[in-house]
Amino acid sequence: MTLLDKEPVKRAEKFLKKFDTNQRVIVLDTSARTALEAASSLGCEVGAIIKSLLFRTNKKFTLCLIAGDKKASFNKIKKILNIKDVSMASSDDVKNITGYTIGGVSPIGHLNKIDILIDNSLERFNFLFAAAGHPNCVFKINYTDLQKITNGSIKDIIE
Repeated sequence: MTLLDKEPVKRAEKFLKKFDTNQRVIVLDTSARTALEAASSLGCEVGAIIKSLLFRTNKKFTLCLIAGDKKASFNKIKKILNIKDVSMASSDDVKNITGYTIGGVSPIGHLNKIDILIDNSLERFNFLFAAAGHPNCVFKINYTDLQKITNGSIKDIIE
């Protein structure tokens, strides 16, 4: 069984191909569990790696897509969502809500509908790379298509 046969990777790939039949999942020989590892494996800038971070926001969850060289701003996220409290989701919540494990959380193909915020600093890159359901699987996408495929809201959500 290859990594492409794993259910989370197949789910991400199916969603990706439905959006654009020319898209494909890239299997890496080395891990892309962190933004730094992914950039090293792909030979790109760390900022071009999309970190998919799930936050608990009141009684629901919000996925924030952040550039690999940036940090999410809890204060900005709270202000945008007009809420008092925000925290990182637990690893169990990440798995139950997205269907992915930490290190392979894709911005697409989630088990549940999730509101998505996209870091506007990602716009500085021609191409971006995001996890595709496994730490060794990614896909390449441009900023405009990232917004279209995720239906995310572009916001200033970084420190």
